[in-house]
Amino acid sequence: MKNTALRVLLLPDKFKGSLSAEGVIAALGKGIYSVFPEVDIHSVIVSDGGDGFLDSIHKKLGCDQIFMVTEDPLGRKINAAYLWDAHRKTAYVEMAKAAGLELLAEDERHVMKTSSYGTGLQIKDAIEKGAESIYVGLGGSATNDGGIGIAGALGFEFRDSRGNRLAPTSGNLTKISHIKRSADAVSLEKTAIFAVNDVANPLYGKKGAAYTYGKQKGASAQQIVLLDKGLKRLSKLVREQLFKNAAAISGAGAAGGAAYGLKVFLNAEFIPGTEFLFKITELEMLLASKTFDYIITGEGKLDEQTANGKLIKGVVQLGRAYNIPVIAVCGKSELGKEQYTPMGLDQVLEIHKKNMTLDYSMRHASELIENQVATYFRSISAN
Repeated sequence: MKNTALRVLLLPDKFKGSLSAEGVIAALGKGIYSVFPEVDIHSVIVSDGGDGFLDSIHKKLGCDQIFMVTEDPLGRKINAAYLWDAHRKTAYVEMAKAAGLELLAEDERHVMKTSSYGTGLQIKDAIEKGAESIYVGLGGSATNDGGIGIAGALGFEFRDSRGNRLAPTSGNLTKISHIKRSADAVSLEKTAIFAVNDVANPLYGKKGAAYTYGKQKGASAQQIVLLDKGLKRLSKLVREQLFKNAAAISGAGAAGGAAYGLKVFLNAEFIPGTEFLFKITELEMLLASKTFDYIITGEGKLDEQTANGKLIKGVVQLGRAYNIPVIAVCGKSELGKEQYTPMGLDQVLEIHKKNMTLDYSMRHASELIENQVATYFRSISAN
C-alpha cells in the first residue's frame, strides 16, 4: 500500500481512568504516522452521551462554560460545569460531571448512599438562566437512584410511610411511600428536556439498571437485589401517584435509572446519543465529502455492553453505511473474534497482555496503543 493512499478517520471514546479521547487520538496518530508518514488522518471527539459528552459539543459548538457549586454523588460540595448557548437558549449537561463514578475513589463507591442531586442542581441552574432546551448526557454515573436525586433538586419530595421526608438517595428507594411535587418546585413549562443516551436497558429486572451496572458502582450482590427492588417500587408508585408508566421503555435504565427519572419527573424525551453527537459534529457530512480507508474507534473495555448501545456500535453502523472497515482499539477485551465480527468490527486490537498487570497497562496506555497500532499497520504495509 502506498503511504499517500491511506486515509484514516479516528473516532475513539476515552479509556476510562487512563486516557481522554484526545489522548487516545494522539496515541493512535503517532502509531499510524510511524508506519505511514504521509497518511491523511482526521479525528472527531465523539461520545454516546456519557463521559466526554461536553468535550465533544464544546469542541464543535463552542458555547460558554458555566461553572457552579453543586454536589458530588455523596453530597459533598464541588465545582462542576455545564455548557450554555445563550443565542439558542440551550444548555448541555453531562451527568458524570456531578454524579460521575470517577468523582469517587474506589473505597468511596457506596452506591446506596449516592444521589443524582448534583446533576439536578445543574439542570435547575440552566432553567433559571432561561434555557428553553436542555440536553442531558447520561452515562458514567455512580448512582442508581432512578433519577430521584435530580427530581429532588427541582422540587419533588419523597416521603416514607410515616410522612418523613427522605433524602433522594439510591438506598432510600425501598422506603418511599409518597411522591409529591412541592408548591415552589421549578417550573418546566418553558423548558424541553432531552435525555441523551445509547443504552437499551429497562429500569429494573435482570437487564435493568441495578443488575447490569450495579456491580461496577460498588454494589454487592445483596445490594443489587435491594436496588432493583427499589427501582421496581419507584415505578409502581409513579404509576399509581403520577399516572406515568415508563419503566419498560428502552433506555429507561440508563445512568442508574436517571433516564427514567428525567422521563417521568421532567417529561424528558429520549434521543440516541451517538446519533445526536454525530449530527452535531457533522460526521456524515465529512464522510459524504471525503473517502476513508479505515475508521478506528475504541474504548477502555470491550464486553457484552459494547453491543448494547455503546459508542462503538454507532461507529460500526456508520462504517457499514459508507462501506468502511472499522477497527477497535481497547485496553481489555472480553470478546472473541466470533463475538466481535458479527457486531461489524473488522479487527480488535487489545493493548493489555497476559504478562501485564492492569495497573501497568492503564499507566502506559498511550505507549501501548501507539505500539499496537503501529504493529497492525506494519502488517498492512507488508501486504
